[in-house]
Amino acid sequence: MTLYYLHGFASSSQSVKAVQASRFFATYYPSQPFVALDLAYTPDEAMAHLTAAMHKAPPTAIIGSSLGGFLATVMAERYQCRACLINPAVAPHQVLADYLGHYHHPVLQQDFTVQHCHMAQLEQLMPAQLQQPANYLVLLQSGDEVLDYRKAVSYYRGARQQVINGGDHSFIGFADYLPAIAAFCQLVPPAIAGSQ
Repeated sequence: MTLYYLHGFASSSQSVKAVQASRFFATYYPSQPFVALDLAYTPDEAMAHLTAAMHKAPPTAIIGSSLGGFLATVMAERYQCRACLINPAVAPHQVLADYLGHYHHPVLQQDFTVQHCHMAQLEQLMPAQLQQPANYLVLLQSGDEVLDYRKAVSYYRGARQQVINGGDHSFIGFADYLPAIAAFCQLVPPAIAGSQ
């Protein structure tokens, strides 16, 4: 079972949060497989990659930031696993409509063109209602300048939520929350695992 990290729109596995998460889990949970995927910037391609990866190595839990939080939700609903979401995008088809255009993925070294038709793909992916809200830990900063955190508060009603005053879309201080994320994901520290 693999712990996944899903980056946000126009980001990559080399983002600050992805690298911080990778280093944290390598240090404190070395026996836990951890993968920070590099996803396409178009929905169908991103979902094809996610579906293939998780079919091969099912998720023990998923961490997702921004649009990655939305995709984490989609996959957590499919696998009924836990998911930790950082400033997740809710109804991203409404947000990304302002970000149409050409993008270059720095890790995949691929060019992507985000178009209006991709907004319909995102809308179709959005779960109308969460099956198990308790499966989610939602970390929000009220100073998010890209997404209205109140939409996430409403959509993830029933989930464990923490709203931090201030901050921004990057989620300032993310590394400080990694121990709580690991606990929510029900990961077993090596010292405990070795004694069983």
